[in-house]
Amino acid sequence: ATPVFCDSLASSWQMDPDNVERLITPQTRAIMAVHIYGQPCDLAKLCMICASNRLFLIEDCAEAFGSQFGDRCVGTFGDIATFSFFGNKTLTTGEGGMVVTSNKALADRVNHFKGQGLAANGEYWHDVIGYNYRMTNIAAAIGLAQLERAAQFIARKRELAQDYQRMLTHYPLTMHEQQPGTLHTYWMVSALTERPEQRDALRTHLARAGIETRPLFHPVHTMPMYSTHHAHHAVAENLASRGFNLPSWPGLGDQQLQDICRAIGQFYD
Repeated sequence: ATPVFCDSLASSWQMDPDNVERLITPQTRAIMAVHIYGQPCDLAKLCMICASNRLFLIEDCAEAFGSQFGDRCVGTFGDIATFSFFGNKTLTTGEGGMVVTSNKALADRVNHFKGQGLAANGEYWHDVIGYNYRMTNIAAAIGLAQLERAAQFIARKRELAQDYQRMLTHYPLTMHEQQPGTLHTYWMVSALTERPEQRDALRTHLARAGIETRPLFHPVHTMPMYSTHHAHHAVAENLASRGFNLPSWPGLGDQQLQDICRAIGQFYD
């Protein structure tokens, strides 16, 4: 498939459904909704666009385990959805992930490819080029233990986001906030500075205080393999230039949180 990139919404930082609709051509086959940092995309509009154009909806829920649009979890809207269990995700098995679908034909196809392409009706007969993408029993056991604590992890991440928003309200930072009608699970607590140069200066200041941060992801269309083939997307580029992620792992203590916010205050004061 050939990717076609769209711009973001300044409000939610997620893909802009109106921009998506304008980019659809007769060659379009699917829309991939990537729920960045735990805030769901506008799935109501995306589902309508897919239905009216007979397109597949693929959900990338790598950063959004447990996030909700309305009263439904992300991953239950698309024809197929993926989750990540990498070490820094809300739930982890160390590496690997999960594919979910309510379509039996798709489920069978996924299982066929992940299990080395073994044919169902032939002993040790491979009828497609397959892959060894099977999760180990040990990793699965870790994942099941993590699953038992999922609600606890999510509640703590949401609590951290609320604490950051409360403690940083007097500073010129725009926090990534939950959108109406959704549940944001805050895989990362993220913020925007007023100007790009402030972001880099603030990150340097925090690094000197022993506080690790990281910038928002670079928009894919700006990377070398795509930068000469795709259009300018002003909102996504602006967000990326001003945004950064704050420490937000569930085990972050209250004193550590206060120290981070104090250091941010010292930068602005």
